[in-house]
Amino acid sequence: MTEITPARLRDLAGRAEALAAEVRALLDEAATGTPEREQLFVAMHASDWLTRAAEDLQQAAGKLARLRSLPDDACGVPWGVCPEHGATLSSSGNVAICGECGRTWTYDRLGSPCPEPVRWKMTDKAGTELAICDGHALAARQQVEDVTLTSLDQPGQEDAT
Repeated sequence: MTEITPARLRDLAGRAEALAAEVRALLDEAATGTPEREQLFVAMHASDWLTRAAEDLQQAAGKLARLRSLPDDACGVPWGVCPEHGATLSSSGNVAICGECGRTWTYDRLGSPCPEPVRWKMTDKAGTELAICDGHALAARQQVEDVTLTSLDQPGQEDAT
């Protein structure tokens, strides 16, 4: 089995766009107002779907590249936060913004694994442990009942909330 890479996804996107262009060119050959042209309406929809598929494949390539570029010490929680304010992000149109400071990211940070460095060990009341970043530690203080946060930067420093 071959590896899924951003380059392979981009190649597929290029092929989908080329096929969409080929379908559009074929449709251009049919004379306007002819019965043949009217019956090819479905083919025009197929061309549109192929164009959309190419866009989605390009977007998937970008997301995979971003995931692969995460540093080894990344938090990795499957959603992002503002590193300074925690769970204050909103996201629209592949842009995320912090509701506190107004900082923006030009990708869907809220819907992507967190790239921030791990700084805390979080332990919930069930004893489940998770290594998290500063922003997720802020969010945990507000959102997780009976959470204990232990600093990984300064061993022995605990913040029970």
